Amino acid sequence: MKTTIETWSEEQQKLMTRRSLFGATAAGVGGIALNRLLANETVSNSPLDIHRSTGSGGIPGLPHFAPKAKRVIYLFQSGGPSHVDLFDGKSFLDEHHGSNLPDSVRGGQRLTGMTARQSNFPVVSSMWGGKRCGDHGTWIGNPIPHIQGIANDMTIVRSMWTEAINHDPGVTYINTGSQQMGHASMGAWLSYGLGRENENFPAYMVLLSQGTGKNPGQPLFSRLWGSGYLPSSHQGVMLRPGANPVLYLQNPPGVSADARRRLLDTLGDLNRQQAQSAGDPETLARIEAYEMAYRMQTSVPELTDFSDEPESTFELYGEESRRPGTFAANCLMARRMAQRGVRFIQLFHRGWDQHISIKSQLPRQCQDVDQASAALVKDLKRLGMLEDTLVIWGGEFGRTVYSQGELGASTSGRDHHGRCFSLWMAGGGVKSGYDYGQTDDYAYNIAENPVHIRDLNATILHLLGIDHERFTFKFRGLNQRLTGVEEAHVVNDIIA
Repeated sequence: MKTTIETWSEEQQKLMTRRSLFGATAAGVGGIALNRLLANETVSNSPLDIHRSTGSGGIPGLPHFAPKAKRVIYLFQSGGPSHVDLFDGKSFLDEHHGSNLPDSVRGGQRLTGMTARQSNFPVVSSMWGGKRCGDHGTWIGNPIPHIQGIANDMTIVRSMWTEAINHDPGVTYINTGSQQMGHASMGAWLSYGLGRENENFPAYMVLLSQGTGKNPGQPLFSRLWGSGYLPSSHQGVMLRPGANPVLYLQNPPGVSADARRRLLDTLGDLNRQQAQSAGDPETLARIEAYEMAYRMQTSVPELTDFSDEPESTFELYGEESRRPGTFAANCLMARRMAQRGVRFIQLFHRGWDQHISIKSQLPRQCQDVDQASAALVKDLKRLGMLEDTLVIWGGEFGRTVYSQGELGASTSGRDHHGRCFSLWMAGGGVKSGYDYGQTDDYAYNIAENPVHIRDLNATILHLLGIDHERFTFKFRGLNQRLTGVEEAHVVNDIIA
């Protein structure tokens, strides 16, 4: 018969205390005597106690060096925004509009099943044009005029790339560092490593919205903000729009706050005893979840109540910011979270998958996000928070320069394109009014300074004071990292 120790996982065995060891072996020989001898033993500095004590403060030794950013607001545009129409327009494309994309440019790259069988690949220039913006004259598309207005605050990276060409692997890859499911999300990594700034809120909070471009957009799964192999207390907490932003948070009828407190205290004692005897860190994560839910009973209603915002706030973010669940309302909520010390705030906005009807879908989708995205940057700057808040805006990949479907048809669109795409960042230690990386004349391949999504994630960690190579978690015999096992580089050129 296998002993209790043999059936424990590797992680549980690593967290085993002396008491746990003797408790497990007690099932074999002399158990009763050993348990009585150890009954009054005080266990100090056990791995489980350390795990519990660092639940809010992160792990020892982090940050590795002085951070430039204290927090991140990630405006994730799910579906793949068209870099050709928004950030990477070229006069060359205007001159070659309608011509077939040369085979030498495509270079035998993998295409999705949606356009692989097309007989030709007609080039489509930026459909709405753009203009030179900011003191440095960077090109930004006309569908996002408010974002054009904050060009002096942004770094635009035009040379992003990824191997993923389909949505789920692409979104999973950029958010967790792997195309495979089961890995920890970026926000969970930061919660685990740096902990919380405010005891009343999780370190990682998530907001979802659906755009008016493609509706419904590509599905988003909770594993995208999950903790993977990290303790589950570090997974993202999603707020829902409306009167009940977190399910099952409120006490049931007839249960007072004092009664709930007594229940949690008793349950916590029982769970701690179980954690010491079983060596399972998830038991401690369960305690932390109960305690956080208790504190959020008062903190979340105050967070989601916009009645204390002046009228000027809604004028800045736009009328949609009054409507819960919209991207604009979520941007305002993100600012309020940042003010309350939430470390990693992620907005997922669906609807950017313009395979068809891009002429009608893309302008609507841009209108959803344009004013509020710019307003968030302006608001943080007004409050003196932009310098230590890193704002990121981008999706999992870009769109093809060639037409999906008949050129010029109202039903035509652009396919997925991962070999180059654009995103922008503001605040949090990145340069202001700066462009990085270039694509070729067709906005199809990278011509200068490629930035893989691993490099992006390494740079985000660096801005938060973390060396990505030293930030690991042992799982299945490997030192897991957000940046994976392949080479990744911090993009120092974009750091102020």
